[in-house]
Amino acid sequence: MYILLALIGACALGIAVHFMIADRDLRGVALAPAIATAASAILYTSLQWAGVGEDSIWLWLASVLGAVAIAALATWALTRLRRRSDAAARAALGI
Repeated sequence: MYILLALIGACALGIAVHFMIADRDLRGVALAPAIATAASAILYTSLQWAGVGEDSIWLWLASVLGAVAIAALATWALTRLRRRSDAAARAALGI
């Protein structure tokens, strides 16, 4: 049940990531929170399988703040990729 706390925290901070990164009109509103939630689930589960207990601060830091860092980097990279592909499409069309 503790995994829900990590997932909700990562999702809420993922919403903040969406609003902190520029060019919001180039991506969906659910992209950053979805990436943060998925990364949090993977990190939390992996650390639990590795034997890290629920009382360890490293489990929570990795699964919440680490997931938000992953979401920020992925969202920034996808936005930059989208900006580049849009520029290439405009150049190809002569717009």
